[in-house]
Amino acid sequence: MSWKPLPIGVDNFENLIRNGYYFADKTLFIRELLDMKGEVNLFTRPRRFGKTLNMSMLRCFFEKSGEDPAVLFSGTKILEAGEQYLSHMGRYPVISLSLKSMKQPSLELSLAMLKKAVGAEFSRHWQAVHDSGKLTGAALERYVRLRDLNGSDADYADALKYLSECLHACFGEKAMILIDEYDVPLENAWFHGFYDDVLFPVRSLFESALKTNDNLAFAVVTGCLRISRESIFTGLNNLRILSVTDDSCSEYFGFTQQDVDQMLAFYDLSDRTETVKQWYDGYCFGNTEVYNPWSVINFVSSCRRNRNALPRPYWSNTSSNDIVRILVEKSDLSVRREIETLIEGSSITKPVHEDITYEDMQSTQDNLWNFLFFTGYLKKLREFQEEENIYIEMTIPNREVRYIYKNTVLHWFEEKTEKKELSPLYESILNGDAGKMAEILSENLMETISFYDYQESYYHGFLAGMLKNIGNYIVLSNREAGNGRPDIVLKYPSIRGKAVIIEIKVAGSWKELKKKCTEALKQIEEKDYEAELRREGYQNIMKYGVAFYKKECMVKSG
Repeated sequence: MSWKPLPIGVDNFENLIRNGYYFADKTLFIRELLDMKGEVNLFTRPRRFGKTLNMSMLRCFFEKSGEDPAVLFSGTKILEAGEQYLSHMGRYPVISLSLKSMKQPSLELSLAMLKKAVGAEFSRHWQAVHDSGKLTGAALERYVRLRDLNGSDADYADALKYLSECLHACFGEKAMILIDEYDVPLENAWFHGFYDDVLFPVRSLFESALKTNDNLAFAVVTGCLRISRESIFTGLNNLRILSVTDDSCSEYFGFTQQDVDQMLAFYDLSDRTETVKQWYDGYCFGNTEVYNPWSVINFVSSCRRNRNALPRPYWSNTSSNDIVRILVEKSDLSVRREIETLIEGSSITKPVHEDITYEDMQSTQDNLWNFLFFTGYLKKLREFQEEENIYIEMTIPNREVRYIYKNTVLHWFEEKTEKKELSPLYESILNGDAGKMAEILSENLMETISFYDYQESYYHGFLAGMLKNIGNYIVLSNREAGNGRPDIVLKYPSIRGKAVIIEIKVAGSWKELKKKCTEALKQIEEKDYEAELRREGYQNIMKYGVAFYKKECMVKSG
């Protein structure tokens, strides 16, 4: 079997076909799109699920150009779909615009990149428009201004509508409009503080092109999230929205089970099916089971040199985690418990609201769960209705996404803990106040997320992390001492200061906390953990037995 290159990061359909990359045939998406007869179609899917490649495929199929598009689609399923679909091939002038480049740290840069993207599309069509001779006078002058990035704000406000007018006049056929990553500038602007300033020019661009435009054949828009009509698609009554909850076109974004089976068989990796399923399957679009295509392709590629390559979390390195971070930073106790529930493999049930804006994100915790669901961090188990509300039972899709929660989310909680004022904890330890020490530790446990079944290693890491900034003290963890290893030792650099020995135990119930504290202190004595400290010259040695049960803590001093 000859190794076909895998299209990692290749989202241009023509390049993919001409360079012989492996291709999972999604061309029947064209048939379904034409059957829907939607004038403006919005598809929302998580990042890296093939939206941009599908948009490139649509452009290659529908665009009227000097080349025969059938060459690119040779051997694909759409060529067997019938003349009623093939009659649309190479028929339309296509306006293709990606807003991905608007992800910039400032308003000025973001709008500058929007103008460049619009100008590039005017430039791409320039030769055909010029050769047609249909544009003259002021119309041609405006076209050139937009092409050369010299347009006024008024020129750009309805630039896509104007381009569709020009193409209709020059080609004699209404234009098709493709807008990819429409929500990228909005999400970016929200997190950088200039949302309203970006909202208006983007909305003007969309409304003019997609609402009551006699030069529009039909349009396809893609993004991660559905931004409510009141915010970006005001008055757009011709908009059809197909989100991850919709059955239509559900198999054309991401890999189906059949796609994955065929790919693994092609590369002689069928024995890795279960690994791929555990790590990268689990999404549900409509009622279709879907794999993350980006991660599957990367995993198969890693098997080229080592067919037993270990799975890795490829998607976590490409997707923005800003929304997840907001969830962590704004979370209350109930949210932390729900995150623990999810990481343990259980589910949560929440009302689903598709018509939300970024302003809604922080209004209630339920809205944040919605954002996580629609961006791929959660998957649907079932859907049901109670009165007017629709509810979705959600869980973590697979091991790859669980990795994000267990690593990224845990790290952010640790950062929150590090920012807390812990001087009272340090004072209680050095002053021998076991009750205050237990109280502070219990309070901080309530703010953490545990997914290690409350093992001793979890509590050890928790307490060591809390103590790592304890002033001038040296923190030693699991060091040799006496006849064993104390869990944690604190010591002042000078023997004139204090030294502290802490031994940790885990109780089976809250009733055992006191007993476990006593066992910990007894272990310190029996194994003579203070011997090394005495040899070093320390005279003031404090001892603590610390017992944990779930989020509860008890401390006894010896």
